[in-house]
Amino acid sequence: MKIVGIEDLSAEELNRELERGGEFVVFQYVISILILTFRRSSNIHFIREGESKLLKSLPFSIITLFFGWWGIPWGPVYSIGSLVTNLRGGKVVTQDVIASLNQNNLNETAVSEM
Repeated sequence: MKIVGIEDLSAEELNRELERGGEFVVFQYVISILILTFRRSSNIHFIREGESKLLKSLPFSIITLFFGWWGIPWGPVYSIGSLVTNLRGGKVVTQDVIASLNQNNLNETAVSEM
């Protein structure tokens, strides 16, 4: 899964941003086609301290508002759940991302030592 928002950050800068309160977050969106309903998560977004999670979640909430409701019976159920999640700032996955990044660094170190 792609991480949006860390392209221009070094590892040191990323750690500094995390210490200041930065978070990794995913947002949900729903697309329905009659009897089929698809609930998906966005790419991982890095939200710096002071940035608006609500603003970042807006595109996914708009997709859900226009395309999520139409599936019977799960469209309305999933749409409401996704909108609530997005309005609360998305799902914070910071600990999972940090663990994954640390694991990747350990694997790269082990390979380079061979």
